Amino acid sequence: MPARRRRSLASGLAALLLLAGCSLPGAEPAPSSSPAPATVTPTAPDLPDDGRPLTSVPDVQPAGFADPPPGTGLERYRAQTLTWRLCGRGLQCATVLAPLDHDDPDGRALTLALAKRPATAEPRRGTLFINPGGPGGSGRNYVGYFEAEGLESYDVVGWDPRGVGASTPVRCYGAGDLDRYLAVDLSPDDEAEEQTLRAENYAFGQACLQHSGALLEHISTEETVRDLDLLRQLVGDRQLHYFGASYGTRIGALYAELYPASVGRMVLDGAVDIGDSDVSQLEGFERALGHFARWAATPAAGQPLGSSQADVLSRVRRLIAGLDQRPLTTPGGRVLSQQQGVQGLVTPLYGREQWPDLLRALAAAAGGDGRGLLALADRGNLRNTDGTYGQINDAFPAVRCLDSGETSVAKAEREADELAARAPVLGPLSGPDLVCPLWPVAPAPRAPRITGAGAAPVVVLGTTGDPATPYENAVGMAEQLRSGVLVTLEGEGHTAYDQSSCVRGLVLPYLLGGPPPADGSRCRA
Repeated sequence: MPARRRRSLASGLAALLLLAGCSLPGAEPAPSSSPAPATVTPTAPDLPDDGRPLTSVPDVQPAGFADPPPGTGLERYRAQTLTWRLCGRGLQCATVLAPLDHDDPDGRALTLALAKRPATAEPRRGTLFINPGGPGGSGRNYVGYFEAEGLESYDVVGWDPRGVGASTPVRCYGAGDLDRYLAVDLSPDDEAEEQTLRAENYAFGQACLQHSGALLEHISTEETVRDLDLLRQLVGDRQLHYFGASYGTRIGALYAELYPASVGRMVLDGAVDIGDSDVSQLEGFERALGHFARWAATPAAGQPLGSSQADVLSRVRRLIAGLDQRPLTTPGGRVLSQQQGVQGLVTPLYGREQWPDLLRALAAAAGGDGRGLLALADRGNLRNTDGTYGQINDAFPAVRCLDSGETSVAKAEREADELAARAPVLGPLSGPDLVCPLWPVAPAPRAPRITGAGAAPVVVLGTTGDPATPYENAVGMAEQLRSGVLVTLEGEGHTAYDQSSCVRGLVLPYLLGGPPPADGSRCRA
């Protein structure tokens, strides 16, 4: 597809689409957020329109910071021994140290947590590393639900990347502050709401900095890739065999760029944009919403919102827009705000099997009962029944903003205006993405253009109706990687491998030592 000057546009909704990184709608959340930081009152100084409000980094010690292992340089880390212990039915866990700064290996260290499902079949093929996406998804948890049938000859290993879960984690907000932050109106209608949005995003970034310190400067995807190569060496594998879903595809693609000679069998499912995609994530969700509306208008769905796609979309637009002035109070006192309504709307679009839940929730909300839509918002925000949240709420923006490159409030506002036209339902509800423009640390150096020159074949899976990682991303990634091979699933939902026996039938032989599938192979859901 032809390159475009403009990269995929983000929006304020990106701050809510946390599962845009996670490969499966029903995936286990990362460990809960700590109760730690006290409730804050968001305030902000005069903030720049043309750059980040960079702030000096406090000297704090996040959990898992440590002295480096004995020795010197990076060899001190390569000399570690993995000690596995039982940690669940059929699973083993371990921790290792990695340098906080790979360019300063004699400085502080951080902790990486891993889980393994040991191989049970011969001949053993080594380790298959897996990552569910995010950024901020727990690879350690992913081992417990990854579709591993047919892969019994591999040790299947997932790790929590730096900043995530049981590894040295980013910490920002406790549950009370997250309740407030995730309910903030992301599409301000007046100057007061605009200032509130700026103040809330500034305060969130400052909380992350105060509780995470220097870790916030060292959780880029490139640093995670360097950790992954260290893990490859520690398990004793000459090549990296890897399965990455959603944001995990960026990890795999960048690994192929930085370590092409070490690429073994690599499958990237639900590709993110590594180039200049025509289609933003928000437009992917807009497209999926249209598919949902077409289904909801059929007699089989009961037609509670209308008997045509246009009627359903109009009803949804009015319903969510109305929450701005008339939020719904639910039993127990919790309130369904407009932004929680948006989150509740987009979360079930990850998989067609969730559409009936969404239709029931929307119909109930139209009748004044917001419980179903709020429950769907909680699912998307990884809010647990006890009111705590998955730690991905802290890790996701921290990694995203380190990777995002230079941005500004003014640029975010221009992009929001453009998206409002390109995504007529979700765009006006999303507003400007001010998280990264108001982030307190500078972005990491931009990664090189990813081509993976010299790498073994890399299989890229794309689903035509994927809302979170639009299919165009997979086409672009397979074209941009010199050894890329595209496999297409014609269907709905995020990622392909877990939902299609046809796709698994094409990919498994490759993972087990055979040739890659033919480029351009297609399956139907």
